[in-house]
Amino acid sequence: MKNHCIKGVIFQFLLLACIPLCSLAQKDTLNRVWTHSSLAFMYDNGYVFPTNKFLKGNNSEDKKIKVFQAASIKFSTQKTGNRLWEQLYKYPVWGIGAYMADFYNRREIGFPIAIYVFLDAPFSRWEKSSFNYQIGFGATFHWKSFNPLTNQYNMSMGAGESCFIDAGLNYRYELAKNIDLAAGFSCTHFSNGALKQPNYGINTIAPKISIKYNFFDRPVFKKQEVPRFSKKNEWLIGVFGGLKNVIYDSVNTDIKEKYEGVFFPVFGVSTVFNRLVSYKSKIGIGLTATYNSSINAQVAVDKNELDIEKSPMRDKFQLCIYPSYELVVHKVSLIIQPAFYIYRKRTKIQTPDFHQRIGLKYYFTDRFFAGITLRDYAFHVSDVIEWNVGYRIK
Repeated sequence: MKNHCIKGVIFQFLLLACIPLCSLAQKDTLNRVWTHSSLAFMYDNGYVFPTNKFLKGNNSEDKKIKVFQAASIKFSTQKTGNRLWEQLYKYPVWGIGAYMADFYNRREIGFPIAIYVFLDAPFSRWEKSSFNYQIGFGATFHWKSFNPLTNQYNMSMGAGESCFIDAGLNYRYELAKNIDLAAGFSCTHFSNGALKQPNYGINTIAPKISIKYNFFDRPVFKKQEVPRFSKKNEWLIGVFGGLKNVIYDSVNTDIKEKYEGVFFPVFGVSTVFNRLVSYKSKIGIGLTATYNSSINAQVAVDKNELDIEKSPMRDKFQLCIYPSYELVVHKVSLIIQPAFYIYRKRTKIQTPDFHQRIGLKYYFTDRFFAGITLRDYAFHVSDVIEWNVGYRIK
């Protein structure tokens, strides 16, 4: 896959992340958005987890990459309770942000820039303050990615683009009539989802401080009676597809061809049985059957090009089971699924049986949905990105 294909997939991730943002605002007029809009500036300075050799010091400077700094500018809109979900989430804010990071090694890492959407919702709200959680999803560009000739140490990023996942906590205080001050911390994950190897990713944690200017007077939040929730069940059926890049270090071929690697299709079906326990939460159990054509695959060199040799199809099937939690925000869901392989062919080199699945899902109608799920292991190494569509049976 060429670099422009990687950019296309990452752009699709950003586009999918923006769909929920549009959903949250679909009934707001442009005037209402501007009436309750804010602009915030945020600064981070924190720690880089040493999850691979490059970050531990195996780089051109022979120094650990353990600290970073970052700045963000965020445009957001305050929800005031026009719809029930806004009241249930204690009147959150949502918006779009631009993020710029400096890992103090621009020669090998570059100067990454992310565009992301976010939701900032209170756990508790008081007269002049609130304690909040924030989640953000987007895409990061401008990495100085791995190159076997000019940047051979950077095993963290195999492409110039990656996904951006951020989650954190903060405390906000009304400093003045139109000014808020907030402090907290967040964890951030950068990875291209194994679309291009090497891809060990970068994970950070950082305290952060932000100042926000509100272009509106403090709103009066609307309250309505919350109907009693009736617990119910649903059954989800979906199909997915993706790509996985594999590099064969041992083959005798041109170094550029070797590190371009081979791209293997990954596809399958999944099903989840959920119990809707509240307006905001679903819990359930799921099963996913995957055909991963990279498993136990062998290649041969023909005229300096890598050719995939045939291998038994039955070796490439995987079956995993997982408990599932779904956080529902209007038509959008955040999905967390700790998973276990219960069937797959044993090979000399393979990922752990226990792995993690985290994703976003958007309901276009009451029945049909589309989403993206990142499958990883060891809580920081990406395995594959699943693009999925599905149907809900109530």
